[in-house]
Amino acid sequence: MNAPLFPAAPAETLRSALAGLLDGLEPKQAAQAVDRLIATYRGLTPTDAPILRDRADVAAYAAYRMPATFEAVRSALGALADAAPAGWVPGSHVDVGGGTGAATWAVSATWDGERPVTVLDWAEPALALGRELAASNPWLKTVRWQRSRIGAALSIESTDLVTVSYVLKELTEDDRRSVVDAAAGAAQAVVVVEPGTPDGYARVIEARDRLIAAGFRVAAPCPHSAACPIAPGEDWCHFSARVSRSSLHRKIKGGSLAYEDEKFSYVAAVRFDAGPAPRRVVRKPQIRKGQVLLDLCAADEALHRETVTKRHGPLYRAARDAQWGDAWPPHEGDAEA
Repeated sequence: MNAPLFPAAPAETLRSALAGLLDGLEPKQAAQAVDRLIATYRGLTPTDAPILRDRADVAAYAAYRMPATFEAVRSALGALADAAPAGWVPGSHVDVGGGTGAATWAVSATWDGERPVTVLDWAEPALALGRELAASNPWLKTVRWQRSRIGAALSIESTDLVTVSYVLKELTEDDRRSVVDAAAGAAQAVVVVEPGTPDGYARVIEARDRLIAAGFRVAAPCPHSAACPIAPGEDWCHFSARVSRSSLHRKIKGGSLAYEDEKFSYVAAVRFDAGPAPRRVVRKPQIRKGQVLLDLCAADEALHRETVTKRHGPLYRAARDAQWGDAWPPHEGDAEA
């Protein structure tokens, strides 16, 4: 049987699903709800106190955060798909702390077709809204939305893929470890995504170390599974995903631009063989007269600086356009563009 086709790209389908969320809610009221949620997320939240308490909270959060979470997770999953063996597709997926389901939308945008999917979260209002939004996605209509405490008592059924996105900040140190260990014990592939901040990166590195200790290898973004060569406290590894803003999004966030850039850190780790990840640009490229200086994380488990000059032709033009987090060298077609 052929898989159902999206009437539009998943990102467009998600934006359409979100469009009516705040009908009847004044933009000022929605903005105030978003401001309160941001302040809560930036604070310290015990694991027995869900942040999203009711429908208004969940609607404001979904309209504000789902597009950015979707794009960040989709970017991380794209790197996993590139590294996985040809033809590998997750046959099942568990989204830990998935809330309204942004990561499930990202999985459906990365790999076509239906699969058994379970979203685990402790906030019933978030699960209810996630179920409502998923009705517009033909590959998410059979998702199981399950209320579950995200912490030491977490139990995950055996699955091909576990995603843990923008969750670890909400947990105590012990619960973070328990969640990562539970994911490692259940899955063939685990993807952890956190904000692209120094503390978000630190949580990703902690998860990365635990996954490696559990027998996983890093598929992305790192070109090796050894210790991260970035000195703690001196720098942090993060990436950027472009997010298109709908009119609703602009109203809630008070912005005028049609897009924003979501900074995120992530690790994708697997139990199966994966292709070697490319070298990565780990700092903003320094453009000088006739040359570009690139700081790269390489397969030999060290950081290197590479100088690309005009004599390199297409590679020089690609270096001038390179961004923090990009693979290097670029694909041949990219360098020649």
